[in-house]
Amino acid sequence: MNLNRLAYYAAVVDTGSFTKAAERLGITKAVVSQQVAQLEKDVGTTLLVRTTRRVRPTEAGLAFHVRCRLILREAEDAFSELAEAAAEPTGTLRILAPNDYGTTAVVPVAAAFVARHPACRVDLTLGDERTDLAAGDADMAIRLGWLTDSSLQARRIGSFQQRMVAGAVFADRLARIVDPEALSDLPFVANTALREPLVWEFSRGDLARRTVRMKAAISTNATPAVLAAVKAGAGLAVLPGYQIEDDLATGGLVEAVPEWRLLSGGIHAVFPPARFRPAKVTAFVTMLSEAERSREAAASGQRVLVRDGGPPA
Repeated sequence: MNLNRLAYYAAVVDTGSFTKAAERLGITKAVVSQQVAQLEKDVGTTLLVRTTRRVRPTEAGLAFHVRCRLILREAEDAFSELAEAAAEPTGTLRILAPNDYGTTAVVPVAAAFVARHPACRVDLTLGDERTDLAAGDADMAIRLGWLTDSSLQARRIGSFQQRMVAGAVFADRLARIVDPEALSDLPFVANTALREPLVWEFSRGDLARRTVRMKAAISTNATPAVLAAVKAGAGLAVLPGYQIEDDLATGGLVEAVPEWRLLSGGIHAVFPPARFRPAKVTAFVTMLSEAERSREAAASGQRVLVRDGGPPA
């Protein structure tokens, strides 16, 4: 079937006239009439009722017109996506990201991005409070944990493991604790940017579960401040693995009850509702995803070595 005939037919129904359809398409009325007649012959159904005054679709023609518009829109979208993919990223890329992940992961990728695409610049806003992307203040945002807004488009680019840690000053006390419930007796640094900063669920294997309620000695709403307090010996805290892997490897931090696991969370790039994403957004997300895969692979290798008794990677 000649798909061009769908465009001719849709134009006739949209305009209500062979003449107006021909003007819209930039071809002769005779060509439009001939192609629509051939389309009716192809499908074996009368699609249009023609009179001297007007042209109107039959019942079957109306239903077919809806399908034609969908097909033509999909085709248009496909060509637009190809054009976006082939386009060179340009302009300012506005990104929202949490303080900790933004500093640790997004900033290095932003530096590599502007070096690779000199026609771009990055405007990175860091903060632990979530901003409404629908307001149009950013091209994309990084969200950690679990997504709740179903209206946004999202792409999962990685994951992170939550880990309860403390400064080396707590190493001896933590070495004697084998059950997470005993951790509630130790001081805790709470991150109030989290929905439940004091309640933590541990698991071991498929069956063992523990829910522990901590008591905050210090509370703060910024993850970097939580890390600073932990390093200063203020107590335990739950921090994302990507932020503390180096400190755990060097012994600056120690993990509490390492045989038990906290929930892992996702790392998502989210976008405002739109049919297409600019080339600058697609290129940046690709680079960030590649960097995240490299980080996860390195972290996974490090944990294997430590578990087997070897030196940290």
